[in-house]
Amino acid sequence: MNIKTHKDARRKTPGKTDRPQPVAKPDAAGKATWTFLSNHTHVLVCLALDPDQVLREVASQVGITERAVQRIVADLEQAGVLERERDGRRNRYRLNLDARLRHPLEQHCSVGDLLESVIGPAPRR
Repeated sequence: MNIKTHKDARRKTPGKTDRPQPVAKPDAAGKATWTFLSNHTHVLVCLALDPDQVLREVASQVGITERAVQRIVADLEQAGVLERERDGRRNRYRLNLDARLRHPLEQHCSVGDLLESVIGPAPRR
């Protein structure tokens, strides 16, 4: 069930499609359950879907603080996984889909492979 608030409606950018919010669902005790993918991956997925969104929106989708998203973006930028481009007062994020995953068990895969397995092939522009 997807519930939209009045606040969500105001932030909607014309021409953008609705997409599910990748927030972990709480268990019966109200605690967030674990997920297979890390917050770093969740941030990457959000930025792959909409490279123009502000980090506050990413934080809301992932279910973490804006400051945590800023740290993750800094980690990803330092690792060469993404580049931040300034556009006026906003940032646009460009992903390096050829960057290799870092863990030895995953180094045979690229960021592009990971994103394709999570969100499907990138649309042709």
